[in-house]
Amino acid sequence: MNNRADILKMIQVQLRRFASQRDWDKFHSPKNLCMALAAEVGELTEHFQWLTEEASRDLMPETRTRVEEEVADILIYLVRLADKLNIDVAQAVKRKIRINAIKYPVARAKGSSRKYSDSG
Repeated sequence: MNNRADILKMIQVQLRRFASQRDWDKFHSPKNLCMALAAEVGELTEHFQWLTEEASRDLMPETRTRVEEEVADILIYLVRLADKLNIDVAQAVKRKIRINAIKYPVARAKGSSRKYSDSG
């Protein structure tokens, strides 16, 4: 396995096996996985809630460890959701990057945080 798509596939297979061994697959419906994903994003958000912009870029070691764990939880649920819906994550990301390149051409979007549909 030598590229990111291969790594994602390996993670997907590993998570599928992990859930199967524990007989959790019956709980991993797209609805449940999506709800779990949202909960994990909320847990990640808590670590940043009251930080300044600067502090959010330079986390204390203990906070950084917790953030890493939440990021991992988010990726786990996202990969499981994609697996259940037969979504090739790598292909979906490549496709979305192409779409975003059209929506946000460099000449118009560089240095701006505006959404593509905002006028101005």
